[in-house]
Amino acid sequence: MRALVFGVDPEPADPTLAASDNHLVRNLALTPMALTDVPEPAPLADDWVVLRPRMTGICGSDAKQVFMETDGDASDFSLTAFLSFPQVLGHEVVGDVTAVGSAVTTVGVGDRAALNCWLSCVPRGIHPVCPACAAGDLSLCWNFTRGRLAPGIHSGTSSDGTGGFADALPAHESMLIPVPDDVTDEAAVLADPFAVSLHAVTRHPPQPGGRALVWGAGALGTTTIAILRSLHPDVEVITVALHPAQQDLARSFGARVVDASREPRAIVEELATMTDATLHEPWKGLPLAHPGTIDITYDTIGKPSTIETALRMMASRGSIVVSGVSAAGRFEWSPWYFKEINIVGSNAFGVEEIDGVRRHAISHYFDLVGTGRIDITPMLTHTFHLEDWRAAFRTLADQHDTGAVKVAFDFRHDSDSRLPHRSRNHEDIDE
Repeated sequence: MRALVFGVDPEPADPTLAASDNHLVRNLALTPMALTDVPEPAPLADDWVVLRPRMTGICGSDAKQVFMETDGDASDFSLTAFLSFPQVLGHEVVGDVTAVGSAVTTVGVGDRAALNCWLSCVPRGIHPVCPACAAGDLSLCWNFTRGRLAPGIHSGTSSDGTGGFADALPAHESMLIPVPDDVTDEAAVLADPFAVSLHAVTRHPPQPGGRALVWGAGALGTTTIAILRSLHPDVEVITVALHPAQQDLARSFGARVVDASREPRAIVEELATMTDATLHEPWKGLPLAHPGTIDITYDTIGKPSTIETALRMMASRGSIVVSGVSAAGRFEWSPWYFKEINIVGSNAFGVEEIDGVRRHAISHYFDLVGTGRIDITPMLTHTFHLEDWRAAFRTLADQHDTGAVKVAFDFRHDSDSRLPHRSRNHEDIDE
């Protein structure tokens, strides 16, 4: 079968990529990834299955790895302790079960399912499970380097638990969430990024009648806006968004928009005007609001600059919830302690609670889709066949001009299902 393997000699590239003025496109020409033939997977144990993707989304983390984005002040990245190579990336998967192990009881051949991607205790054959898994916090599992699998946090980061940039992938039966018949593939493939944002909002909800700032309007920013408008309709939502198509989508979902392409001072001043905040000028650098009037920020970018700007705008004892991951770097953090602001990481998803009901985040998503409370399908802007993988990633690299928000690989081999795409140049990738 075909698999897009990362950690191998690069596949030959069009020479024009290396000559691009976009550093992401230049890196795309050199990335150590190739579409190659590999053996068909079999269930890795008697409680595992094989899943054949219908669609696989490209996550921001996939894109950062493929584009080899390593800018920043720090030379290390601690989470490399939990990886193994070579890898087949892709953890945003909706597909069909094609084979089952002898001990599988919860799914059968032909079932359509979304991937709950965590290679946590149960998939690794570890019993009893760790305290994090017992609490439903699968993304905080204690055992990502132990058990019967090579190190890896989720599908696509382990050399054994390969991902969905391939014609098939292995999955433990507990990793499959059934997709209701009334949920389309196009909606189902968005379950993973939605679940990431649902975790951030449910674990750190806004104040009733308050004001929330969402930094970024890629997949995580867009889903955060949609969740806030659906679950907390009394909360005002402001979004700082870079790309025109993302700005338009954020407005259509009910957010007020600030253009992130402006200078940092202009962004601060516009946010202060929008929120009736008073700005104060330091001897040097950006002004800060005090008292600030933004109760909570959901930072889906996670750059030093986005955290610093949010700190300057926050109300005292507000919260900044960081769900995006970018390269490390210095930022001016005195407003952090001055305003007693809580900065908290938000790591993906597990079992979440909505309206007093605890379910897996992806199951909550399907419920919300089925009842009409959520429709985020407009954010799926481009699809490609796997053999066109460089065109797919180039569309993301050029997203300012292509209008890309979420890009996915379509394995259904129906040319009518592919969405139009074009590409030019831009260099920032939003989560």
